Amino acid sequence: MFIEDKIAKENITTKTPAPKIIFFDIDDTLSRGGIIAAHNKTTLEQLADTDIKLVISTGRSKAILPEDILGLLDVGVLDAIICMNGQYSFDKNGRISHYPLTDGQAEKIVRLCEQSQLIHKFDSATHIAWSGENDRLRQFNAITPNSIVDPEYYQSNTIYQCSVFFNNQQEKMQNIDFAQYDLKLVHWHQIGADILPADASKARGIKDVCAYYGVEASDCMAFGDGFNDLEMFDLVGFAVAMGDAQPDLIERADFVTGTIEEYGIQAILEPFYAVPVAK
Repeated sequence: MFIEDKIAKENITTKTPAPKIIFFDIDDTLSRGGIIAAHNKTTLEQLADTDIKLVISTGRSKAILPEDILGLLDVGVLDAIICMNGQYSFDKNGRISHYPLTDGQAEKIVRLCEQSQLIHKFDSATHIAWSGENDRLRQFNAITPNSIVDPEYYQSNTIYQCSVFFNNQQEKMQNIDFAQYDLKLVHWHQIGADILPADASKARGIKDVCAYYGVEASDCMAFGDGFNDLEMFDLVGFAVAMGDAQPDLIERADFVTGTIEEYGIQAILEPFYAVPVAK
Protein backbone atom coordinates (compact mmCIF):
# COMPACT_ATOMS: atom_id res chain seq x y z
CA MET A 1 0.00 0.00 0.00
CA PHE A 2 1.11 3.56 -0.63
CA ILE A 3 2.03 5.63 2.40
CA GLU A 4 0.24 8.90 1.80
CA ASP A 5 0.52 10.68 5.12
CA LYS A 6 3.31 13.00 3.94
CA ILE A 7 1.20 15.01 1.51
CA ALA A 8 -2.32 14.80 0.11
CA LYS A 9 -2.46 12.67 -3.05
CA GLU A 10 -4.35 15.38 -4.92
CA ASN A 11 -1.35 17.67 -4.50
CA ILE A 12 0.68 15.32 -6.67
CA THR A 13 -1.75 15.29 -9.55
CA THR A 14 -3.10 18.83 -9.47
CA LYS A 15 -0.74 21.13 -7.57
CA THR A 16 2.80 19.93 -8.32
CA PRO A 17 4.25 21.51 -11.47
CA ALA A 18 6.17 19.32 -13.86
CA PRO A 19 9.80 19.14 -12.68
CA LYS A 20 12.59 20.39 -14.93
CA ILE A 21 14.74 17.34 -14.06
CA ILE A 22 13.85 14.06 -12.35
CA PHE A 23 16.69 12.24 -10.58
CA PHE A 24 16.39 8.48 -10.08
CA ASP A 25 18.35 6.13 -7.87
CA ILE A 26 18.85 2.72 -9.54
CA ASP A 27 18.82 -0.17 -7.08
CA ASP A 28 15.44 -0.79 -5.42
CA THR A 29 14.09 2.38 -7.03
CA LEU A 30 14.19 1.64 -10.77
CA SER A 31 15.69 -1.86 -10.58
CA ARG A 32 15.62 -5.09 -8.61
CA GLY A 33 18.61 -7.38 -8.72
CA GLY A 34 20.39 -5.06 -11.12
CA ILE A 35 17.67 -5.19 -13.81
CA ILE A 36 15.31 -2.30 -14.48
CA ALA A 37 11.66 -3.21 -14.06
CA ALA A 38 9.91 -3.35 -17.42
CA HIS A 39 7.21 -0.89 -16.37
CA ASN A 40 9.84 1.56 -15.12
CA LYS A 41 11.69 1.35 -18.43
CA THR A 42 8.44 2.07 -20.25
CA THR A 43 7.77 5.07 -18.00
CA LEU A 44 11.22 6.52 -18.69
CA GLU A 45 10.64 6.11 -22.41
CA GLN A 46 7.32 7.92 -22.14
CA LEU A 47 8.85 10.73 -20.09
CA ALA A 48 11.58 11.10 -22.72
CA ASP A 49 8.87 12.47 -25.04
CA THR A 50 8.29 15.39 -22.67
CA ASP A 51 10.50 18.37 -21.90
CA ILE A 52 11.56 16.84 -18.54
CA LYS A 53 15.20 15.80 -18.33
CA LEU A 54 15.87 12.37 -16.83
CA VAL A 55 19.03 11.76 -14.83
CA ILE A 56 20.31 8.75 -12.88
CA SER A 57 21.77 9.46 -9.42
CA THR A 58 23.44 6.36 -8.01
CA GLY A 59 26.16 5.21 -5.68
CA ARG A 60 27.27 2.62 -8.21
CA SER A 61 30.66 2.83 -9.85
CA LYS A 62 30.71 4.04 -13.45
CA ALA A 63 32.59 0.84 -14.30
CA ILE A 64 29.70 -1.42 -13.33
CA LEU A 65 26.62 0.57 -14.28
CA PRO A 66 23.92 -1.81 -15.56
CA GLU A 67 23.85 -2.30 -19.30
CA ASP A 68 20.14 -1.53 -19.48
CA ILE A 69 20.72 1.87 -17.84
CA LEU A 70 23.65 2.68 -20.16
CA GLY A 71 21.48 1.64 -23.09
CA LEU A 72 18.85 4.20 -22.14
CA LEU A 73 21.57 6.88 -22.12
CA ASP A 74 22.82 5.76 -25.51
CA VAL A 75 19.39 6.10 -27.14
CA GLY A 76 18.62 9.45 -25.51
CA VAL A 77 15.99 8.33 -23.01
CA LEU A 78 18.28 9.35 -20.16
CA ASP A 79 20.02 12.71 -20.37
CA ALA A 80 22.86 12.15 -17.88
CA ILE A 81 24.17 9.91 -15.11
CA ILE A 82 25.52 10.87 -11.69
CA CYS A 83 27.44 7.95 -10.22
CA MET A 84 29.71 7.11 -7.29
CA ASN A 85 27.59 9.21 -4.92
CA GLY A 86 28.07 12.45 -6.84
CA GLN A 87 31.78 11.95 -7.37
CA TYR A 88 31.41 11.61 -11.16
CA SER A 89 28.74 12.80 -13.59
CA PHE A 90 28.54 12.50 -17.36
CA ASP A 91 26.31 12.55 -20.41
CA LYS A 92 26.69 11.34 -24.01
CA ASN A 93 29.13 14.17 -24.69
CA GLY A 94 31.47 13.23 -21.85
CA ARG A 95 32.24 14.15 -18.27
CA ILE A 96 30.25 16.90 -16.56
CA SER A 97 32.09 16.93 -13.23
CA HIS A 98 34.35 14.76 -11.10
CA TYR A 99 35.99 14.80 -7.66
CA PRO A 100 38.92 12.40 -7.38
CA LEU A 101 40.18 11.28 -3.99
CA THR A 102 43.47 12.82 -2.98
CA ASP A 103 46.50 10.59 -2.42
CA GLY A 104 46.24 11.32 1.30
CA GLN A 105 42.58 10.34 1.45
CA ALA A 106 43.23 7.09 -0.39
CA GLU A 107 46.14 6.17 1.84
CA LYS A 108 44.12 6.88 4.98
CA ILE A 109 41.21 4.77 3.72
CA VAL A 110 43.56 1.86 3.04
CA ARG A 111 44.98 2.07 6.56
CA LEU A 112 41.49 2.17 8.13
CA CYS A 113 40.35 -0.85 6.13
CA GLU A 114 43.49 -2.77 7.02
CA GLN A 115 43.01 -1.98 10.72
CA SER A 116 39.47 -3.37 10.46
CA GLN A 117 40.71 -6.36 8.44
CA LEU A 118 38.23 -5.65 5.67
CA ILE A 119 38.51 -6.35 1.98
CA HIS A 120 37.69 -3.13 0.18
CA LYS A 121 37.48 -1.82 -3.37
CA PHE A 122 38.38 1.45 -5.01
CA ASP A 123 36.31 2.78 -7.93
CA SER A 124 37.76 4.54 -10.95
CA ALA A 125 35.93 5.60 -14.11
CA THR A 126 36.90 2.33 -15.78
CA HIS A 127 37.38 -0.34 -13.08
CA ILE A 128 36.58 -1.48 -9.59
CA ALA A 129 39.75 -2.75 -7.94
CA TRP A 130 39.63 -5.07 -4.92
CA SER A 131 42.29 -5.24 -2.23
CA GLY A 132 41.87 -9.00 -1.92
CA GLU A 133 39.66 -11.90 -2.85
CA ASN A 134 37.50 -14.58 -1.26
CA ASP A 135 35.24 -17.26 -2.71
CA ARG A 136 32.31 -14.90 -3.19
CA LEU A 137 34.43 -12.22 -4.85
CA ARG A 138 36.13 -14.83 -7.03
CA GLN A 139 32.72 -15.76 -8.42
CA PHE A 140 31.75 -12.11 -8.82
CA ASN A 141 34.96 -11.20 -10.65
CA ALA A 142 34.57 -14.15 -12.99
CA ILE A 143 31.31 -12.74 -14.38
CA THR A 144 31.90 -8.99 -13.97
CA PRO A 145 33.90 -7.12 -16.60
CA ASN A 146 36.08 -4.31 -15.23
CA SER A 147 36.28 -5.92 -11.77
CA ILE A 148 39.87 -6.74 -10.86
CA VAL A 149 42.02 -7.64 -7.85
CA ASP A 150 44.81 -5.11 -7.41
CA PRO A 151 45.55 -3.82 -3.90
CA GLU A 152 47.88 -1.14 -5.31
CA TYR A 153 45.49 0.13 -8.01
CA TYR A 154 44.82 3.37 -6.15
CA GLN A 155 48.50 4.32 -6.29
CA SER A 156 48.54 4.83 -10.06
CA ASN A 157 44.92 5.50 -11.05
CA THR A 158 42.36 8.23 -10.49
CA ILE A 159 39.83 6.95 -7.97
CA TYR A 160 36.61 8.38 -6.60
CA GLN A 161 35.32 6.26 -3.74
CA CYS A 162 35.94 3.18 -1.65
CA SER A 163 33.43 0.48 -0.73
CA VAL A 164 33.62 -1.93 2.18
CA PHE A 165 31.62 -5.08 2.86
CA PHE A 166 30.91 -6.40 6.33
CA ASN A 167 30.78 -10.04 7.42
CA ASN A 168 28.23 -9.50 10.18
CA GLN A 169 25.90 -6.96 11.75
CA GLN A 170 28.42 -5.74 14.32
CA GLU A 171 31.38 -5.25 11.98
CA LYS A 172 30.51 -1.79 10.71
CA MET A 173 33.56 0.34 11.53
CA GLN A 174 31.36 2.15 14.04
CA ASN A 175 34.31 2.83 16.34
CA ILE A 176 36.11 4.97 13.75
CA ASP A 177 35.77 8.75 13.81
CA PHE A 178 35.86 9.32 10.05
CA ALA A 179 35.23 13.06 10.45
CA GLN A 180 38.70 13.60 11.91
CA TYR A 181 40.09 12.48 8.55
CA ASP A 182 37.59 14.60 6.55
CA LEU A 183 35.90 11.37 5.46
CA LYS A 184 32.52 9.74 6.06
CA LEU A 185 31.04 6.24 6.02
CA VAL A 186 27.72 6.02 4.15
CA HIS A 187 25.74 2.78 4.44
CA TRP A 188 23.85 1.62 1.38
CA HIS A 189 23.05 -1.78 2.90
CA GLN A 190 23.33 -3.38 6.33
CA ILE A 191 26.42 -5.27 5.14
CA GLY A 192 27.98 -2.63 2.93
CA ALA A 193 28.98 1.03 2.88
CA ASP A 194 31.00 3.59 0.94
CA ILE A 195 33.87 5.64 2.32
CA LEU A 196 33.86 9.11 0.80
CA PRO A 197 35.21 12.61 1.35
CA ALA A 198 33.09 14.44 3.92
CA ASP A 199 31.71 16.83 1.28
CA ALA A 200 30.79 14.13 -1.23
CA SER A 201 27.13 13.34 -1.88
CA LYS A 202 24.58 12.81 -4.61
CA ALA A 203 23.50 16.39 -3.87
CA ARG A 204 26.83 17.74 -5.09
CA GLY A 205 26.45 15.85 -8.34
CA ILE A 206 22.91 17.17 -8.68
CA LYS A 207 24.15 20.74 -8.24
CA ASP A 208 26.67 20.17 -11.02
CA VAL A 209 24.08 18.71 -13.38
CA CYS A 210 21.59 21.47 -12.59
CA ALA A 211 24.24 24.10 -13.36
CA TYR A 212 25.10 22.23 -16.57
CA TYR A 213 21.49 22.43 -17.75
CA GLY A 214 20.75 25.87 -16.28
CA VAL A 215 18.08 24.54 -13.90
CA GLU A 216 17.41 25.29 -10.22
CA ALA A 217 17.45 22.29 -7.90
CA SER A 218 14.21 23.57 -6.40
CA ASP A 219 12.56 22.85 -9.77
CA CYS A 220 13.63 19.19 -9.65
CA MET A 221 12.25 15.91 -8.30
CA ALA A 222 14.10 12.88 -6.95
CA PHE A 223 13.25 9.24 -6.23
CA GLY A 224 15.27 7.09 -3.85
CA ASP A 225 15.27 4.47 -1.13
CA GLY A 226 18.59 4.50 0.75
CA PHE A 227 20.81 6.38 3.16
CA ASN A 228 22.92 7.82 0.36
CA ASP A 229 19.80 9.62 -0.91
CA LEU A 230 19.42 11.81 2.19
CA GLU A 231 21.33 14.85 0.91
CA MET A 232 19.66 14.52 -2.48
CA PHE A 233 16.25 14.68 -0.80
CA ASP A 234 17.22 17.78 1.15
CA LEU A 235 18.30 19.58 -2.02
CA VAL A 236 15.56 19.02 -4.59
CA GLY A 237 12.20 20.72 -4.60
CA PHE A 238 10.21 17.49 -4.34
CA ALA A 239 11.54 14.22 -2.90
CA VAL A 240 9.77 10.87 -3.23
CA ALA A 241 10.73 7.84 -1.13
CA MET A 242 9.92 4.35 -2.33
CA GLY A 243 7.57 2.35 -0.13
CA ASP A 244 10.38 0.10 1.11
CA ALA A 245 12.84 2.96 1.68
CA GLN A 246 14.95 3.35 4.81
CA PRO A 247 12.92 4.94 7.65
CA ASP A 248 15.30 7.91 7.91
CA LEU A 249 14.75 8.67 4.23
CA ILE A 250 10.99 8.39 4.58
CA GLU A 251 11.17 11.06 7.29
CA ARG A 252 12.97 13.40 4.86
CA ALA A 253 10.63 12.74 1.92
CA ASP A 254 7.86 15.03 0.71
CA PHE A 255 5.89 11.97 -0.36
CA VAL A 256 6.16 8.21 0.11
CA THR A 257 4.94 6.13 -2.79
CA GLY A 258 4.70 2.39 -3.40
CA THR A 259 7.47 -0.11 -4.07
CA ILE A 260 8.67 -1.04 -7.54
CA GLU A 261 6.20 -3.91 -7.58
CA GLU A 262 3.39 -1.57 -6.53
CA TYR A 263 4.13 0.75 -9.48
CA GLY A 264 5.23 3.47 -7.09
CA ILE A 265 7.02 5.60 -9.69
CA GLN A 266 4.05 5.48 -12.03
CA ALA A 267 1.70 6.65 -9.27
CA ILE A 268 3.67 9.89 -9.06
CA LEU A 269 4.76 10.49 -12.64
CA GLU A 270 1.82 9.40 -14.77
CA PRO A 271 0.27 12.90 -14.85
CA PHE A 272 3.47 14.28 -16.37
CA TYR A 273 3.57 11.96 -19.39
CA ALA A 274 -0.13 11.32 -19.94
CA VAL A 275 -0.19 14.35 -22.27
CA PRO A 276 3.29 14.44 -23.85
CA VAL A 277 4.97 17.78 -24.46
CA ALA A 278 7.41 17.71 -27.37
CA LYS A 279 11.04 18.47 -26.59
